[in-house]
Amino acid sequence: MGSNKDGKAGTFDFLGFTHYCGKSKRGRFRVKRKTSSKKQKAKIKEFKMWIKRHRNTKVKDLIDMINVKLRGHYQYFGITDNFKSISKFYRSVVKLLWKWLNRRSQRKSYTRESFKQLLENYPILKPKVYVNIYDKT
Repeated sequence: MGSNKDGKAGTFDFLGFTHYCGKSKRGRFRVKRKTSSKKQKAKIKEFKMWIKRHRNTKVKDLIDMINVKLRGHYQYFGITDNFKSISKFYRSVVKLLWKWLNRRSQRKSYTRESFKQLLENYPILKPKVYVNIYDKT
């Protein structure tokens, strides 16, 4: 991690994560990780195309498939310090689902309330940190 002009340590991307310098809750130096913005954008774009292709699938089946994809994403990117990025990914997926379900016919299929009810009936998997990389066990 080289330093930049203003003396701060730089960042680098590796395995889909941006590694950067930060401090722990106790104020000690620590290398932190977040999803690389390049990977994040690419994954959201890929998800958009996937939902667009599968929007005419039955809603229950569609949400089941989305949950499988999200679980895989969370299990890879759900590490310490990355909750913000996987939450952003979750919000993007919900937004895309709303958009493409409403484009299944000439008129809107879901209002905000009916979409909220749909998500209560068929919940979308919430983000979760699966790996604590500083766990001493």
